[in-house]
Amino acid sequence: MFIGDLDKVTSLLLSLSGRLIRVESALDCVDPETGHQERLQLLEKKKQLLAQMGEAQELKEHVDRREQAVGKVLDCCLTPEQLRDYSHFVKMKAALLVEQRQLDDKIRLGDEQSNCFNNLQPHIACIQFHSVLWHGKRYCSV
Repeated sequence: MFIGDLDKVTSLLLSLSGRLIRVESALDCVDPETGHQERLQLLEKKKQLLAQMGEAQELKEHVDRREQAVGKVLDCCLTPEQLRDYSHFVKMKAALLVEQRQLDDKIRLGDEQSNCFNNLQPHIACIQFHSVLWHGKRYCSV
């Protein structure tokens, strides 16, 4: 039960921090001249995410206290080697969850870049075609 809660809280913190980064990035891109309404919406979203992040931090602190309590109980039930293995398992589980999230984010970014490139290809072909018509140049095709 403790391990499941640790996973959930870690996932929640990662999700909130990712969303917060995207909102802050969107805020940086808002046109100051025309994006007043969009800026207000993003600032409100940032405020909500910061509040949720604070609540998630409190949950994390609670899970950390539970981890210490579970550790004390296991201390009298397990051998020192088993206790080290358990401690290593808990730390690695959280670390692997973070790494998985980072890999998922990189895959998502790669997909977005690929889609962007695929959307640009027809425009590039059109530009090359118009360049041929305008300059009378011919590109070799095999």
